[in-house]
Amino acid sequence: TIKILLKGLRSPQESVHDLSPIESFRIPTKEDLRELREEPTDPQAQQEIINSIEEVYFSNDSFDIVKYELERLPPVLSLQELEEYRDKLKQQQAAVSKKVADLILEKQPAYVQELERVTSLQTGLQLAAVICTNGRRHLNIAKEGFTQTSLGLLANQRKRQLLIGLLKSLRTIKTLVCTVVFLSIVFYPKEEDYPGAIQLCLECQKAASTFKHYSCISELNSKLQDTLEQIEEQLDVALSKICKNFDISHYTKVQQAYRLLGKTQTAMDQLHMHFTQAIHNTVFQVVLGYVELCAGNTDTKFQKLQYKDLCTHITSDSYIPCLADLCKALWEVMLSYYRTMQWHENHDQDEAAAVSSVSDGSNVIGTEENSFDRSYVKKKLEHGLSRIWQDVQLKVKTYLLGTDLSNFKYDDFIFVLDVISRLMQVGEEFCGSKSEVLQESIRKQSVNYFKTYHRTRLEELRMFFENETWELCPVKSSFSILQLHEFKFMEQSRSPSVSPSKQPASVISTTVTLFEQYCNGGNPFEIQADSKDDETEDVLASNGYESDEQEKSAYQEYDSDSDVPEELKRDYVDEQTGDAPVKSISRETLRSRKRSDYNLNKVNAPILTNTTLNVIRLVGKYMQMMNILKPIAFDVIHFMSQLFDYYLYAVYTFFGRNDTFESTGLGLSSSRLRTTLNRIQESLIDLEVSADATGTLTAAEERKEKVPSPHLSHLVVLTSGSSLYGLAERVVATESLVFLAEQFEFLQPHLDAVMPAAKKPFLQQFYSQTVSTASELRKPVYWIVAAKAIDYEQMLLLMANVKWDVKEIMSQHNIYVDALLKEFEEFNRRLNEVSKRVRIPLPVSNILWEHCIRLANRTLVEGYANVKKCSNEGRALMQLDFQQFLMKLEKLTDIRPIPDKEFVETYIKAYYLTENDMERWIKEHREYSAKQLTNLVNVCLGSHINKKARQKLLAAIDDIDRPKR
Repeated sequence: TIKILLKGLRSPQESVHDLSPIESFRIPTKEDLRELREEPTDPQAQQEIINSIEEVYFSNDSFDIVKYELERLPPVLSLQELEEYRDKLKQQQAAVSKKVADLILEKQPAYVQELERVTSLQTGLQLAAVICTNGRRHLNIAKEGFTQTSLGLLANQRKRQLLIGLLKSLRTIKTLVCTVVFLSIVFYPKEEDYPGAIQLCLECQKAASTFKHYSCISELNSKLQDTLEQIEEQLDVALSKICKNFDISHYTKVQQAYRLLGKTQTAMDQLHMHFTQAIHNTVFQVVLGYVELCAGNTDTKFQKLQYKDLCTHITSDSYIPCLADLCKALWEVMLSYYRTMQWHENHDQDEAAAVSSVSDGSNVIGTEENSFDRSYVKKKLEHGLSRIWQDVQLKVKTYLLGTDLSNFKYDDFIFVLDVISRLMQVGEEFCGSKSEVLQESIRKQSVNYFKTYHRTRLEELRMFFENETWELCPVKSSFSILQLHEFKFMEQSRSPSVSPSKQPASVISTTVTLFEQYCNGGNPFEIQADSKDDETEDVLASNGYESDEQEKSAYQEYDSDSDVPEELKRDYVDEQTGDAPVKSISRETLRSRKRSDYNLNKVNAPILTNTTLNVIRLVGKYMQMMNILKPIAFDVIHFMSQLFDYYLYAVYTFFGRNDTFESTGLGLSSSRLRTTLNRIQESLIDLEVSADATGTLTAAEERKEKVPSPHLSHLVVLTSGSSLYGLAERVVATESLVFLAEQFEFLQPHLDAVMPAAKKPFLQQFYSQTVSTASELRKPVYWIVAAKAIDYEQMLLLMANVKWDVKEIMSQHNIYVDALLKEFEEFNRRLNEVSKRVRIPLPVSNILWEHCIRLANRTLVEGYANVKKCSNEGRALMQLDFQQFLMKLEKLTDIRPIPDKEFVETYIKAYYLTENDMERWIKEHREYSAKQLTNLVNVCLGSHINKKARQKLLAAIDDIDRPKR
């Protein structure tokens, strides 16, 4: 009891109701409480005593106080201490008891009141039990007298009404079941009326939802859902058919069906997946068909191969037909997509017009949903363009790279390029793509093919050169490279090219795209028959003449002015400026000038050879390839430049290379020409054909890009004086090169238009440093003829026999002048003989005469420099001889001024110079050799130059000649 009381005393603020139940606790009587309260205790002291009680006494009921106190006893017991501890415990017990008594007395009135309420509640419950007993008795009486009679009739009537409703529901359910069977067996599989089937199915589902409280309806709902899923599957199959053969009515039904299902966006996602699958299946089936056809009855399971591996089994013979069928099939897919977009555009416009005409705001939410769907479909279709074209590119790229095209015929490869070019045009019209994937793949194939093709052409060109006899190929005077089949593609672009972006707006707007052109039928990839133009090439002239009349006119006398061009009837016209000098010339000079052109006929037909025509045709083929495929323009132009380089190098090697005459110091080969020839030799010519193959791999690869130097045919004789040392062959070779350069100049705008901007410096350098040097090759080629055509050594011997230290002025020139003039006359005669075989153009004849005159004048100076003794009269005789030579020479040629005339006259007049003037003259005229200057000083010794001056002048000559050594 004390323990329980202690629990209640732990918190003095807690009420008696909060104490734990004390069922075994005897409630103290008033006497007990009074006894407890009689003990006088100070409240503060009492609370202190209670607080001093150990915490352990306030623990749970299982706490054993006796055991606790016994365990606390010290080992050695002291009576006094035990008595003191006992007294303390008694005080604590008295304080607790006093506190408990106070609390009980404080709550005594509440306890008595609560007990009274319990007694009152017990009385109320007894009264309620009596009332319930009476109520049940009365209810039993009502049941027997009313429910079993009147309400039973009402229940039966209600049951009858429920059964009638059930019958109606069962009839409706039967109708639903028949409808489901009709849907799955008859309606949509045969009629393909997907919107009607879905509409009916949805109505059935709506009706079924009304009777969902029946257990049989759950099975019917499942059947309806299965039917709807089957319809969706069939609808998806119908949607996939759109990818290859678009049909407006069919697609309209499919879209209406998806709209009823509320899956417009899903339909668009599925459509793009079907298009992707259609592309894959289409290309695989096309390639598989050709592979199996070419394989015959082999056991190879091509069906299991990947598309990439399947493409490697295409044979060369079936490559082009397969490519054409592949592109045709892919075109059908892209055309279907294009027509699908058109359908949606037209449908959206019709819907927008319908909404605007009936816009009463009654269905704003539905309109917004439709607008959102249309926006989604439009964006999806637009994004799908590039994705579908990317799939097409990748499939065609795989096909292109699956076969090595390097061994294809040129026409076949051009056809491949043409097909791919048309496909890239389709891609640009389809989605505005530049088809980088296709361009890169066809560029790889083209470069690979072109390297092999070009290498073969260079070898053929070398064979042409080594078998070329450099005979004139007779062509009409109206010959143009545009008449050749290889250049027919340029006929439409002869006017200045205008890019599409610069064309007038009216022209662009009226341009019909391939999709518009073939929307209703046809295919842009149909293989066309390789039809040539109705007009065949007609560029060759019969026997080199235009007609008999022209042949006759080639040899007629020039007595009449009727056939003289107006420009020749006028006074002499300067070729450089076009101006006519004030002084007129005689009719004889006019005739001689006309004869100097050495025409075979009046019409100046181009001078070219079979090899030239072959090179021009090759250029045309190269340009065809470049025109079809712009990305390889640089590689093609680079190879075209190699054709010209090889031609230039061959002509120089055959007719212009001669170390004996190149060392004359006359600048026959310009530095630009020498640089060009060295570049060609280093980059293109293989000079180690017979070397052993012990070089590095890099050297072998470099040699593979080069071609051996050609050798002149043994049928071409360049050592015969009667033919002017092969002048006819030299003219044909050199002038055909010049003609080829002119054709390249004509083609420059076309090449520049397709050349990438970053590579244009190469083209400019090719024209400025190579093409423009073709005419410069005339000088070294014709110099060899001029050096051999006249016997300059004989003239030196004749000059050595002349006595120049005469004492009186002579009135008759020396015999060597006549001999030299006779040589020139003979040269003129042989030149006329050669002109009967080959027309010698005016620039050629001018260069020949210029070379001969320069050599003659330099021979004169050399002859004058060999004189040991000479007087003033002898110098006058030299001038007389030279003037006589010039006078007679001007009758043979119309070259004005005479080349190197001042070279001779200046040397002769230098004899009269004083010591100081001669020293200055020697320093200024470095065109003379040291021997010629030394001889001049020695001859002047004794006349007006002393020995001291001689030493000084010789030292000056030595200073000038030292850098040369």
